[in-house]
Amino acid sequence: MKVATAEQMRAIDRRAIEDMGVPGAVLMEAAGIALKRACQELLNGEVSGKPIACFCGLGNNGGDGFVVARHLAGIGAKIVVFLAGSPEDIRGDAQVHFRPLRSCGVRVVEVASPEFERAIKEPFRLLVDALLGTGGRGPLNGPLGLLITHLVELAERGIPVVAADLPSGVDADTGAPVDFVAVPATRTVTFALPKPGLLHYPGAWYAGQITVADIGLPRSLLTDNPSLQFELTVRESVRALLPERKQTRDSNKGTYGSVLVIAGSQGMIGAATLTASSALRAGAGLVQLAVPESLVPVAAQLVPEVIVRGLPETPERSHGGPDAVDIALALAERADAVAIGPGMGGNPAVASFVQLFVRRVGKPLVVDADALNALKTSLTAVRYRGTTPTVLTPHPGELGRLLGTSADRIQSDRQEAVLRTAASFKAVTLLKGARTLIAAPDGRMAFNRKGSAALATAGSGDVLTGVIGALLGQALSAFDAARAGAYLHALAGEIAAETLGTTGVIATDVRDRVPLARKKLYEKDCVDEL
Repeated sequence: MKVATAEQMRAIDRRAIEDMGVPGAVLMEAAGIALKRACQELLNGEVSGKPIACFCGLGNNGGDGFVVARHLAGIGAKIVVFLAGSPEDIRGDAQVHFRPLRSCGVRVVEVASPEFERAIKEPFRLLVDALLGTGGRGPLNGPLGLLITHLVELAERGIPVVAADLPSGVDADTGAPVDFVAVPATRTVTFALPKPGLLHYPGAWYAGQITVADIGLPRSLLTDNPSLQFELTVRESVRALLPERKQTRDSNKGTYGSVLVIAGSQGMIGAATLTASSALRAGAGLVQLAVPESLVPVAAQLVPEVIVRGLPETPERSHGGPDAVDIALALAERADAVAIGPGMGGNPAVASFVQLFVRRVGKPLVVDADALNALKTSLTAVRYRGTTPTVLTPHPGELGRLLGTSADRIQSDRQEAVLRTAASFKAVTLLKGARTLIAAPDGRMAFNRKGSAALATAGSGDVLTGVIGALLGQALSAFDAARAGAYLHALAGEIAAETLGTTGVIATDVRDRVPLARKKLYEKDCVDEL
């Protein structure tokens, strides 16, 4: 599903109205009807006689509110429209939908009227936020600011709020409160396409449950539009990306991709075995695990399904020493993809090994954990790979080290950070977090909204690395392997949480449910909730 910024959405509306002849008032009517359905659902269909307040601005978002007010009044609701200004100041198509309100039994109360202070204290059962939508910019003062303040106060008392397109006060592109305040919606009905601000935190928190409503915009503007480079990863897209597991008489383990995992060190062999076994759980036919040679016996015992190889090691029992890179490259020649980094440690010998290997290996590669830290002093190693598929999987701290900044700075604008990293390193970059972002060097970006607090556990990232490595080995592109891998990993975490709760889930629980996640993609009850 495509995701549109505020400016892109305005351009789509403009093209639909000016170039394709779709009347703006018709689009507004459809938006209002979608809001009406959401209101009915929140009230369990019992609308007649219920007092409902619609908070309306003077532009298009207010027009959506006028439509829902008219329709709710038509089925018996007691509607009050709180208007952020004078009726004479209502603009464009919104004026068309404002005119019939009073004759349809809707009370209109202007903020400046004497009636306002009394009317705002009425016992409303539901609130509609149609003040700003994607138009929120700059300080929220005057009548708009006053209405937003009242909306927030009423919502905090437990009155449910339905937001039109976007909760007022939330920046459509970043999710940040525009003026340090925003309306906490119970449900947001966003029109045509989701907006980035609904997917980033804190906007995702303010949005509540999100519904994407079809309002009749031409499909070509929403699906085949090259300017829309952001997307939300959903079940249908992941299912289309994953290769079908062929079941022919001559298929064998080599049919389903071979992965080499280079990982582990003294005291960190669990990270290595988690990554390797997760690649198998994600469908790889054959996995080799290259660990420091003294750790081969314990690794082989932990993951009997994996072929364990020993590499020359340092006195600290980590990767390094003479010929280590050449031997690793020879192993990589027999693999379809390589995963490197988990549990490798941070000594200088490891850094040297990683930098040389990453520069020289010619296979699709996923780089995680200690391998990412090793690259911070040799950024050209990744760029040197050119067009060879590469996925970087940092958490905010690792990305901060790569970019020479802090994790807090990364978190303050995750979208900018991940897009800049992908473009600079010429590598697909997956930034972990409550809303994982996947960016490609060409400017494409995918949001992953799946997941659970259960994934906040040691080793969870190692599972993700193994899953992405398996998908790279099954010939997915770097961008597709990263976004499909993130989705499967998150869905596996959700499945684990359903049976175990979020508190006690560990990484092996997530790993062992990756096959169930893949199976669930094809079940009818697997529906993405935004």
